[in-house]
Amino acid sequence: MNAEADVTTPDHPRAASPVVAMLVRAAEMAVLRSVVDPEQALRAGRTILKTAAATAGSAEATVVALRAMGLAERELGDLRAAEEHLRQAIGTVGAPGERLAQARLSLVTVRTERGHPLQALRVAALAWAYLSPLDRAKLDTQRAVALACLGRYQEAVASCDRALRALVAAPGTVDDRRFLAGGLLNRGLVHAYRGDWDDAMRDISACLEIARHAGLHHLARLAAANLPFLAVRRGDVGEAFAHYRAAQDTLFGFTERLATMRADFAGALLAAHLPGEARALLSLAVPDLEKSGGRVALAEARLKLAQVELLTGDAREAIAVAERAGRELMEQERHTWLPLAREVVLRARLTLEPPTPELLTELIGCAGELERDAAHLAGAAALRLVAAETALAVDDHPTASAQLARLTMHARPRERWMPAGTRLTPLSCEQQDRQLAQAAQVPAVVRQHALALEASLQEDVPGAFRAIRDGLAEMGGQMDTLDDPSLRAHAARSGERLAAFGLRLAVRDGGADEVFEWAERWRAVAAPAHARPLTGPGPLRGALGRAALVEYVTDEGTLLAVVVTGERVTLRRLGGLRAVAETLVRLRYSLRRASLREGGAGPPQPIDAIGAELGRQLLGPLADELGDRPLVLVPTGVLHTLPWGALPYLRERPVSVAASAAGWLAASGRAAVSGPPSVVAAAGPGLAHAEEEVRRVLARHPGARPVPARRDAVLEALAGADVLHLAAHGVFHARSPLLSGITLADGPLMAYDLLQVTRAPRLVVLSSCDSGMARTPADGAPLGLAGTFLARGAACVVAGMVPVGDEDALALMTSFHELLATGRPPAEALASASAATGVPGFVCFGAGHQPLVRPAALHERAAPAALDGAAAGGGGQPVATGLVGSATQLDHEPT
Repeated sequence: MNAEADVTTPDHPRAASPVVAMLVRAAEMAVLRSVVDPEQALRAGRTILKTAAATAGSAEATVVALRAMGLAERELGDLRAAEEHLRQAIGTVGAPGERLAQARLSLVTVRTERGHPLQALRVAALAWAYLSPLDRAKLDTQRAVALACLGRYQEAVASCDRALRALVAAPGTVDDRRFLAGGLLNRGLVHAYRGDWDDAMRDISACLEIARHAGLHHLARLAAANLPFLAVRRGDVGEAFAHYRAAQDTLFGFTERLATMRADFAGALLAAHLPGEARALLSLAVPDLEKSGGRVALAEARLKLAQVELLTGDAREAIAVAERAGRELMEQERHTWLPLAREVVLRARLTLEPPTPELLTELIGCAGELERDAAHLAGAAALRLVAAETALAVDDHPTASAQLARLTMHARPRERWMPAGTRLTPLSCEQQDRQLAQAAQVPAVVRQHALALEASLQEDVPGAFRAIRDGLAEMGGQMDTLDDPSLRAHAARSGERLAAFGLRLAVRDGGADEVFEWAERWRAVAAPAHARPLTGPGPLRGALGRAALVEYVTDEGTLLAVVVTGERVTLRRLGGLRAVAETLVRLRYSLRRASLREGGAGPPQPIDAIGAELGRQLLGPLADELGDRPLVLVPTGVLHTLPWGALPYLRERPVSVAASAAGWLAASGRAAVSGPPSVVAAAGPGLAHAEEEVRRVLARHPGARPVPARRDAVLEALAGADVLHLAAHGVFHARSPLLSGITLADGPLMAYDLLQVTRAPRLVVLSSCDSGMARTPADGAPLGLAGTFLARGAACVVAGMVPVGDEDALALMTSFHELLATGRPPAEALASASAATGVPGFVCFGAGHQPLVRPAALHERAAPAALDGAAAGGGGQPVATGLVGSATQLDHEPT
């Protein structure tokens, strides 16, 4: 989003009569008003034109008035009308040359934004000879926009530098300050294109200060509209959305400006691996850019949309949108952008068709094109890695080795591997220097993946593991600077392929312990800081007691399970993940249908049948290891959406669901309450039984108190409560999971609101539909309400996974709190209450095995209490239902 700070006026208006002089002065005032009150400037321009038509010698007033109208239309977002007025101004017969040059100055930005940056530069060249030195500096600030669109960033920065040196020494009129601030803004945006975030923030902050001090409120709004983009790129998604809401309010009514801001912000969210959020903004931006004629921003927005389609799995749509964006970029002669569109097409083709030598050649060629632009070196490196993997897939090892060597030439010699007999083409000194400079820009995760592939080609498995371990450790160090869990989880996706390679090697060449270690190592990259990786299952055994932990992992579409008990670690292959996912979808659909039925009877028989089928897929092959033990389950991918209580095999069995074994162990270490717990509860609006549910909850806990169902009151109650119970509507946003929330009287309490909370209750009960649902961009960091509460310090969260009727929720929660109040651990209390009421839609997350109140006998124990189905409060032992599975045990002896 560039600054339209191109208002200039001559020192002395050229007028042949007092009437003409008055018209010229009025037109100049309209020019000044165009960026403050564009609608008023349009009206003034029309009035001046009508008067000038009947006044001899008014060509100067005419050209200035048309220019004012063009600038006003530009501000209002109608670029077609803006260009029409400015071209009429340039065509005015008899107007002074400097006035025509000023109209051309204004046309430079409009032509750029309409998709013709090269023509814009030609327009600027025609204006140059007729402008004063100071006006030439102002023209330079506009030329920089066209140069940046063409990818000529170094020239754009030089143009801004030259302009700013002159503008700093200018007399200091409002017009001079406008251009000084606008030049800083445009240079800051060029820095942002190049990825120089600190320089970009410095220039845009300086622009804001100058604009506010000079009363240039419109320009200040334009500068502030870039803050969401920069905040994301600097790692603060929460601040970015705050800036976005403010910018959206200030730009309301300026359609093209608002659409461009949304598209820019979407690009930053896409770079932060937030495609769902980016898609939502692009769906608003693209239609408005089409209407306004902002073709430059539109082509970029389409390219971002194509990247979104690719990331979200619609390869065919990604190809269609990318090809359209490529055609538009070609028409605009923006050749440096074309490889980005081509990359999307090639990556999409890889997902739709088998790799071929021809496709490999295209991948290598596209990577070379991307390397010509310094801003795209990281993307070029990632594409070279894809090319190397494609070369291996088509059994072209020399080409794979050559591509890997390009990525690892900056690695220390002892880290590098080159397959024996590899021959590389001799390079000139200049070529070597260029390749070394490009290799220096290779992202660490790409470099380490390349090193691991090189080692594996030499059958050096320890070397490959070392490279992967170092890569994930480096990623983890970078992630520690990110507080926002959504940003952490999505940023971790850049290492997903590296982690998958490590897991594949562990499955192929290691044992159950190694698979467990690599699964945990990957989950720890995206997880909150407290969930440090476990180097082996040893630390778990004492904490598990007689329970079993099942950690699910995937390897190239196959689902596997690592079972950890106090006695041994076992690895089992369960089958295809796709079949499990299809059964899970049928189960969730049946549960949703059941929630709409009349009355409060238990779920119909088909749910039990589907649940039994899913149980056979996920747990049947593990029956011998699990027996009747209480369970800790660590899901992967789509399993984070499973209401585990709906599986007959788990009925009445205490089950805790965790993001990782390390996360469960950390939650287990959070001390139980040493005295009577502080319990608070709130009832949200629109539910028939919410008030009664809260009344029953409070009656079962001495000293419990209600809190108003208002956002601030609930957030304040978190600081002192041991138990929080919310009975309210729940909303889950799959694309933006941290926007998921609980509906309160004054609006939703969203997961984002919890990020600033310094303390969470030990137990959180969300008696709400879908409140336990999560989206997992990367294993280890499920995003949603439950995961956010756990990340903020809760030891356990009980939440709904499907829609649940009011009466069902009332019955379940009444039974649950009765058992909880007698000392039963949350997982056991939930299992018993679900079995008694026939309501299977809730899940216990975190350390659900520990009683809320620490028994006196365990008060001084430092280690986590062992999971035991026969905890205080009684209750029958769960009985295994004898599932029969078709497990294929891997060739690993249990440890």
